Amino acid sequence: MSRKLLFPFVLTLALLSGCGPKTPRPTPKTNAGDQKTFTIRGRVLATTSTGVTLDGENVPGFMEAMTMEYKLRDPSVVSELHPGDRITATVLADHSSEGYTNIRLDNIVVIAQARPDYKPAIQYHVPTTGDQVPDFVLLNQSGRTVHLSQFKGKVVLMTFIYTRCQLADFCPRMSRNFAEIDHALAAEPALYDQTHLLSVSFDPAYDTPKVLRSYGGAYTGNYTNERFAHWDFAAPTEKDLPTVTQFFNVGVTPGDSRSLTHSLSTVLIGKDGRIVDWYPTNEWKPSDVFSQIKTLLPQS
Repeated sequence: MSRKLLFPFVLTLALLSGCGPKTPRPTPKTNAGDQKTFTIRGRVLATTSTGVTLDGENVPGFMEAMTMEYKLRDPSVVSELHPGDRITATVLADHSSEGYTNIRLDNIVVIAQARPDYKPAIQYHVPTTGDQVPDFVLLNQSGRTVHLSQFKGKVVLMTFIYTRCQLADFCPRMSRNFAEIDHALAAEPALYDQTHLLSVSFDPAYDTPKVLRSYGGAYTGNYTNERFAHWDFAAPTEKDLPTVTQFFNVGVTPGDSRSLTHSLSTVLIGKDGRIVDWYPTNEWKPSDVFSQIKTLLPQS
């Protein structure tokens, strides 16, 4: 058994028999850099390569009981977590005037295993350098069909979002990062002509072309004057959605109040249609990706 996670079986039996004592909630404490920590308890609903979707209990001072996607401070432990497992963990969260950001789980303890021999029903593909990207078909903000193959010959930066996302560190952050890269590329016409940005929604039922057009125009800063010549906002059909999200390792599950819990996935695709790099978290910097894009294109 791996030592990355703890499996207290005595406590597990007590909880399952209904005799287990309630774990007291410690008072949140503030660490250096205004980082706060809380203790959370809940049931794992799904896992991705870097995080878990947790049906969490109430955490005083942090949030009410809710289902939410959490990033793992140590992604290597995800192989030991399965849907149905009950866990306790430490929530690490940076606090500012805008609220909590950079939320992640640490010190995870499995208090009840669902099935030690569990095998997931869905196998997600982990994007790897050199992988040929399939010719997925999307519908963009202008109601036009987009084939990924049409961008061959250009370097493509692609990410996944949905327009109703309320977590500042997730979809809004990805869209702000893309806006920064879009502006940087526009300042160098030779690079601009050889690149394309693509934001793909995994909420096609709500994110219609009209909704994507409004959302995209706001992030480019051109609003109704945006022509979307360099940055498309698009979505697959609901039928094709699972194939697209599974290839790019995007975990999506229904949340509360018509929201979605999800993981992140951003890929850099070369001119030959093959993956150059994959960014599975929100920690990548626009300046670093911009520099990487420049290395893939001939310098004037």
